[in-house]
Amino acid sequence: MQPEKAREPRIVKAYDDLIGKKISNLQGEELGEIKELMIDATAGRVTYAILSFGGFMGLGDKLFAVPWVSLSYDPARDRFVMNADKELLANAPGFDKDHWPNMSDSTWSSTVHKYYSVKL
Repeated sequence: MQPEKAREPRIVKAYDDLIGKKISNLQGEELGEIKELMIDATAGRVTYAILSFGGFMGLGDKLFAVPWVSLSYDPARDRFVMNADKELLANAPGFDKDHWPNMSDSTWSSTVHKYYSVKL
């Protein structure tokens, strides 16, 4: 029996490899796509994926900051998967492209993490 290989880290370019990547749920329904990544510059890690959901041809899209740990990459389908249904996103705290929240605000962050059942 051969020892299991350690999983190699996958280092990617944010803009080329992640921005625009589709997100679906466990049932295979498309939930949207990644529009932006938010990085905690002090901790040196991605904190949120900004997901667009709804609208038509980019108009009326609602944006959501989804905790990065809520997403997992599916290499077979070249997309991210999130354990959520469309109703969860439809009712999620969101914002429009011209009015972004202060994502450094601890109250805002706590609300978002609680909504997605993710511990800070």
